[in-house]
Amino acid sequence: MHNLYEVRIAWGDCDPAGIVFYPNYFAWFNAATDTLFARAGLSLEEAMARHGILGWPMVDAHASFRMSSRFGEILRIESHLHAFRHSSFEVHHRACKADGTLAVEARDIRVWAAGEAGRLRGQRVPDEVRELFVRGRDEGSKQA
Repeated sequence: MHNLYEVRIAWGDCDPAGIVFYPNYFAWFNAATDTLFARAGLSLEEAMARHGILGWPMVDAHASFRMSSRFGEILRIESHLHAFRHSSFEVHHRACKADGTLAVEARDIRVWAAGEAGRLRGQRVPDEVRELFVRGRDEGSKQA
């Protein structure tokens, strides 16, 4: 299952050189992950209420910046859930310009986090959550 999240780069997203300040990509990848889960049928708010988690914080990230992006451009971020592990999952992202040129390729690992504020711990990703993405993958292959 893939998801597309679009961003119009605002002036405040850029550094004094007029290019996107790199941490902003990670904020957009976070929003893209939330949108991916919502598209699969489970928004972050629902996951928090239904499964008692505090969120899915990023614990590892890697990005390859291939081309700078600038104020006013539109980035199309395509994200997909690459793999589930016991209490974590890996998401891959490709941020492309309007003409399809790849600007940034990234992956992040997130933890299905329970606990109390300030004291998070990984919790097994529920089977019903895993199934959302299996169903999404199966439906996508049927549509192809």
